[in-house]
Order: sequence, then structure tokens, then C-alpha cells
Amino acid sequence: MNTAIAIITGDIINSRKETPKVWLPHLKEALNTFGKEPEQWEIYRGDSFQLQVSPEQALEAAIYIKATLKQNKGIDVRMAIGIGEKDYESEKITESNGSAFVHSGDCFEKLKKQTLALKSDSKAFDTTMNIMLQLALLNMNTWLPATARVVKITMEHPESNQNELAAMLENSQSNVSEALIRAGFDEVQKMIQFYKTQIEQL
Repeated sequence: MNTAIAIITGDIINSRKETPKVWLPHLKEALNTFGKEPEQWEIYRGDSFQLQVSPEQALEAAIYIKATLKQNKGIDVRMAIGIGEKDYESEKITESNGSAFVHSGDCFEKLKKQTLALKSDSKAFDTTMNIMLQLALLNMNTWLPATARVVKITMEHPESNQNELAAMLENSQSNVSEALIRAGFDEVQKMIQFYKTQIEQL
């Protein structure tokens, strides 16, 4: 039996309004966190990308990529998570195949105003998670660069307290606390935890 994987297909919103040197290093930094190029991730057509992660990691990875890119004013990212199998493995992720790739591609093509959605073999799971994502995105899509940076650093250092995070960000603890409240970070973490418990049952 093939192992379950998750494929994130994405592209950069407003990529042409900024020179790639503004957002491309941030995108590469985020993708490098989760794997190696080109086996686990690839950037193609200039501003599109694919990333392979474990199903458990997928939502967290997508939110981390969003926070990393939203550090740039006016830049955002559209992503579709496909959960399934990999039937054919190539040296390049964009040449591999399987149900995870099909789900990710189908989901990505259907993204309109929503900037993050997922598709798996379970319609019930997809419906629940996509409603939660729609609600979460009402806030996440409005993250300002400073808020996105706090979210990114907090996700990179889950064991650190707010005073330690403030030192890393060269900011005050109260500013970090306010930014995380503005970001709805507690709620985002609860959604990620719910996602992980549901993934285990698929």
C-alpha cells in the first residue's frame, strides 16, 4: 500500500506588483523548512509551487507559508492541500503523480476568492475543514506584515514564551501579545489541532 501524503499547490497573489526578489527568498525559506528541492518542493511558472509534506503537517505548513509571505505588504498566497497517495515518484515533485496530486490540482482549480482549501477522499472531513478555513481566512487574509512576522516566529519557536519571542522580534512582550490576539493565533492553533485529530481518523 502507498503511504498517504499531502501535496500543497500554490501561487503568489500580486506577484507581478512586486519584483520577485521581494517575495521569492521568503517563499524559498518557507519551502526549505519542509523539504529539499526538487524532490519535495519546486517553484515553476515563476510564481507557482508544489510542496510535499505529511498529511499531519499540511495545514500547519500552509499557514506558515502564508505568514512568511504576508511579511511583504500586498503579497499573499493561494494554496490547495490535496491529501491522498503518491503512485509514481519522480526526482522532481512536479513530475510525480497519485491521488494526492490529483486532489491538490482539482482543489486549486476551484479556488476563487478563498485562498486556502483542501481535498481528500473524505467528503465529510473536507466539508468541515473547508468551512473552518473559510472562517479562519476572514482574519488570516487581513494579517499585516508586522502581525504575519510575529505569527511566523511564534510557529518557528512553539516552546518559547512571549518574553522570549519578544526578544527575538526586538519588541515588547505586550506588543507580541497584542499581535497574536489580532492574528487570532489561539484559534488558528486550535484549528490545526482539530485538523490533526481528524487526519488520524481518515
